[in-house]
Amino acid sequence: MDARLMIESFPPRRALLRVSLVTETFPPEINGVATTVERLVRGLQLRDHDVQVVRPRQPSDAYDRDGSRLGLEQVLTRGLPIPRYPQLRMGLPAQRALQALWMRRRPDLVHIATEGPLGWSALRTARKLQLPVSTDFRTHFDAYSEHYGVGWLRRSVQAYLRRFHNQADCTLVPTEGLRQQLRTLGFERMIVVQRGVDVDQFGPAHRSDAQRAAWGVQSHERVLLYVGRLAPEKNLTLLADAFEAMHAVQPHWRLVVVGDGPQRAWLAQRCPQAVMLGALRGPALAQAYANADLLAFPSLTETFGNVTLEALASGVPVLAFDYAAAAEVVRHGHSGLLAPVGEAATFIALARRLAGDEALLQHLRQGAVTAVQHLGWARIVEQVEAIWLRLLAAHAAGPAVVKTAPWWDGLPATGA
Repeated sequence: MDARLMIESFPPRRALLRVSLVTETFPPEINGVATTVERLVRGLQLRDHDVQVVRPRQPSDAYDRDGSRLGLEQVLTRGLPIPRYPQLRMGLPAQRALQALWMRRRPDLVHIATEGPLGWSALRTARKLQLPVSTDFRTHFDAYSEHYGVGWLRRSVQAYLRRFHNQADCTLVPTEGLRQQLRTLGFERMIVVQRGVDVDQFGPAHRSDAQRAAWGVQSHERVLLYVGRLAPEKNLTLLADAFEAMHAVQPHWRLVVVGDGPQRAWLAQRCPQAVMLGALRGPALAQAYANADLLAFPSLTETFGNVTLEALASGVPVLAFDYAAAAEVVRHGHSGLLAPVGEAATFIALARRLAGDEALLQHLRQGAVTAVQHLGWARIVEQVEAIWLRLLAAHAAGPAVVKTAPWWDGLPATGA
């Protein structure tokens, strides 16, 4: 065979990146940000990229310390417990240490997943070293202020978040709705990257009569599931109201709660018959989803809501408000029911409807799994990789190109 033809028969070699990913939360912590950051890291490694994770050290932290789980380079920094969440830690500023780290072995790109003190020092260090920087907008900290008695701080928190993200080269946001909302607040250079779900981990096959019996659920009973932090910003009063309304229509409904947080004792007192499982991950979490009949997600402070995707992948329909992940992936009447944003009375009315309509519930179950089959993590990681390669090319062309030109135009969307 002609040598030229042999060369042309091979595809061009894919560029491999060295990425330093900075996050204030990562396993062994259990929350949506930690989970999605870990999935991104795993996906990047599967595509042969070199990933360094910079994160706060946990009190009893043995997660992949020797690299045997992920083969992961981890840089552990100092941290402090987050008020009201002692199981979580925020990283302290580490600008001097990061500068020495990145000067010793310069990454191609820095990606910052959280906006705390560690993230801020990483942003300042990356800018000083003229490294390309992308960020994630993952948490509505400004909205949280309303639920913790400091609503007067909301504008100040928004200003901080806007300043933080606008100093980066681009910010990844999970939905088009959030991008539009942030644009009105003055955020710049936002790119939509939908979240993924592990369709191998979550699935209806994990459903078992034995697991439901362990919860004290009989064969004729139905399970309303809640998964998430047990905290004021999650709108747990509406969860309790909706369950009580369902139980009044049909007493065979049971409430199962997965999660932990400062409102655990309050919820257990408000719903004394609820099964409180605490925080779960891995196979135990997958089993909890698959053995439910409906997921209730009453939160109005999400940037996305990973539990929506995990429930649907498990064959469990979703009752939620029409925003964030639910607005993107739940088809009303096909894979779940959606209430207009903020209309608690409609949310409760839909809960009552589902409680007494077994045929509708079964119809929604059939539509749940197919709703998220296109959102496997491999596709999400490929899109992030494409964005970063475009960013590196723009960075090489000069600051004006990064800041003013829409260098990301034409990238495929994960939701397509």
